[in-house]
Amino acid sequence: MKLKQSVARWFDRERICRVATANAHGMPHLVPVCQVVVDGKIYFASGNGGRKALNVAENPRVAVTVDLYSDDWSHIKGATVQGRARLFAKGSRFRKIRALLYRKYPQYRRDAALDESDSVVIEVTPVRIFTWGLA
Repeated sequence: MKLKQSVARWFDRERICRVATANAHGMPHLVPVCQVVVDGKIYFASGNGGRKALNVAENPRVAVTVDLYSDDWSHIKGATVQGRARLFAKGSRFRKIRALLYRKYPQYRRDAALDESDSVVIEVTPVRIFTWGLA
């Protein structure tokens, strides 16, 4: 399944999302990440020894959320994608996503450089999509 164009734009426009992973025993891990969207899939990066990457290697089921809170609840909106994650440790997909992350987040290259020797790109293919407050 691919993200609908409106949801893909929502995820790609926002600066961070939150990613939930779990290890093989079900212990959850939730962290903010910097994301890009390509061809209806969500991508972000991790150190290859980071908890996100280790969890995905054990359990590919993930959830990704982008939301905006407002004290005026008529303005609350967001989307959650449940999906299957896949690791890319090297190759053309890794380099393409790294370039897109560097373009969207110029500080990424300087402050958290991604290298095929110590980083992975994580691809999330949507299985279920939930939205609220989005047109």
